[in-house]
Order: sequence, then C-alpha cells, then structure tokens
Amino acid sequence: MDINAIQALGTQVLWASFLLSAAFGVIAQRTHFCTMGAVSDIVSMGDWTRMRMWALAAGVAMTGFFTLAAAGLLDPAKTLYASNRFIWLSALVGGALFGVGMVLASGCGSKTLIRIGGGNLKSLVVFIVMGLSAFATLKGITAVLRVASVDRVALELKGPATLPHWLAGLTGWPIATTSLVLGLGIGAALILWAVLSPSFRRFDNWLAGLGLGGVIVAMWWVSASLGYVAEHPETLQEAFLTTNSGRAEALSFVSPIAYALDWLMFFSDKSKVLTLGIVSVVGVVVGAAAYALASGSFRWEGFRDTRDTANHLLGAVLMGVGGVTAMGCTIGQGLSGLSTLSLTSLVAVVGIVAGAYAGLRFQIWHLERSL
Repeated sequence: MDINAIQALGTQVLWASFLLSAAFGVIAQRTHFCTMGAVSDIVSMGDWTRMRMWALAAGVAMTGFFTLAAAGLLDPAKTLYASNRFIWLSALVGGALFGVGMVLASGCGSKTLIRIGGGNLKSLVVFIVMGLSAFATLKGITAVLRVASVDRVALELKGPATLPHWLAGLTGWPIATTSLVLGLGIGAALILWAVLSPSFRRFDNWLAGLGLGGVIVAMWWVSASLGYVAEHPETLQEAFLTTNSGRAEALSFVSPIAYALDWLMFFSDKSKVLTLGIVSVVGVVVGAAAYALASGSFRWEGFRDTRDTANHLLGAVLMGVGGVTAMGCTIGQGLSGLSTLSLTSLVAVVGIVAGAYAGLRFQIWHLERSL
C-alpha cells in the first residue's frame, strides 16, 4: 500500500468516525442519554431507568467488542486500554474528580457537546475550560503534578491489565476462550438486567442502549480494522490511522476536546492533523444540533447567576483534570474502556459514580440547608 492509498484510507476513517459520532449526537439528544442524569435519577427519585439505558449500551458495546475480537477483526492487546500498568489510583482519584465535576457542570464531556448542539452557551464555556484543563493535564502544569503523584502508584502486570488476562493468569485457561466467555457473559448480564424491567421497554430506551452501544462497536471496527495498516510505507511498522495514541480507539470526550482546541488554535501548523478523536467531537455537536433544530427543541441558554457560573467553571476544571488523570470519561472509560474489560476502566467507573454521588448528595444537603 503506497502513501496515496494510506492517505485515502485515513480520509475514509475520519469520515466514518464523523458520521458515527454524529449518529451518537442524534441518539443522545433525542433520548436524553446522560450518565450524570442516571445517577441523579437514582439519588433524587430512586428511578433506575437511565441507568438501565447506560447498562444496555455498555452490554452491547462489550459483547460487540469481544465478538469482533473472536472474529479476528480486532486485537484486544492493541487497544488504548491494554497497558500492562494498572494505574488504579489515577483511575480512582481522576474518576472521582470527574464525577464531582460533571455534577457541577450539569453533565459529562459527551453531554457538554450535546448541550452545545442544543444551544446551551453554558456548555460552550465548559467545553473551552475543560479542554484547556485537560491539555494542561496532558502536557502542562497539572501534568507535572499528575506524573509526580498518582501516576507513580501502579501495578506492573505481566500482560495487559484486563479482567480476562487476570483471570486467565489465575486459572491457566486460554486467553482467547477466557476473553470471549467473560465478554459475552458479562455483556449479556448487563443487557438482561436492563431489559427485564417492564417499565424500561420503551422505544427511546431501546434506541439509546442499542444505538449508542452499537456506535461504540462500530468505532472499534473503524479504528482497529478499517484503519489498520500492517506495514506503513514510511515507518515499515503497523499503524492505526488517525488515532492520537497510535493504538485502536473508540469514542472518548476529554483528551479529544483538548486536541480539538489545539487543532483550532494551531491550524496553520502542518503537524496538527485531524484525528479520529477531533472529528468525533465535531460529529457529536453536529448530530445533536441537527436533531435539536429538526425537532424544534433548540434553545439558547446562558448562566443564571454568578453562582451558576462558578459551579460550571469549577466543574469544567475538575472534568478536564480528572478525565485525563483517569484516562477517560463516562464514555471513554464507561463505555469504550469498559467494553474491553480493562481493570483501570472498572476502577475509573467506580470513581466516577462515587464522585457523582458525593457531588449530588452535597448539592441536596446545601439546598436543604438554604431552605
């Protein structure tokens, strides 16, 4: 494959990523899919509907991921989440910071993009501040703090830090069999838990779970199969075209927001190129805006007062710092990462939910105290 063919294939990957992320934006805008909202519904009303929606999406993404792996269309050891370092403290602390942040900022990274598409100017401010904070935590002042503190605490494993590799190491079972059994088994359990509730079985809930989970699976195929080159003509090494990490990736919305801002600010620098993550950020906004305009739900919205502004600014900073520290957000770790059964993703999800719960309880306590 010559360089012209490589460039053409890279363009195909970018367009596929844009269209899939636009579909994500349309579905999430229509169904009000939101991880923070799911936790909020449980805490404030005892309603598990949106959490079941999230579980269905996670189950579909997980079964799809391991089905692709079994079919030879994806190598789990070559994904972004397949590191031998189990950074449990970074995942826990970063996840908790992100969880608190998304409560203060009225939603996670993906919800921020969806709200921008619906006309929410508060979310545009959150987008900018979160992107700057994320970039600082990737390469700036908070990156130095991250590397010198929580990132130092890690377990070095012999293989990738995933549940299948850990279990296969304990039992001696073949890794391919262990991965398929665990992936399909846990994924099916999540799907069954979601759909067995009669109140859940409505069209929008099915659309959110099956549609968004399916988008994650399709993104795995795009980056790991369509965009895979066994031998790049310039490096003579294998390559995953247009990914920031150089490995297979799916959707995530913290670091990609930082890279999108970087691309916009340094557009004339030829070293700044479009990536799967950057076009996915744009795609979600475009998809959400298209649905909001078509359905008549597009509304301009700004900050209510100084307190509202301060909460969103603080939340954006916490999401940027926490999301990079935890290596992902509610989508990056919660759906994409969890679909690989990464141990780091499992801990990050626990941290995010715990942080969101703590943030919501604090808000309820403060509201009750002010009455």
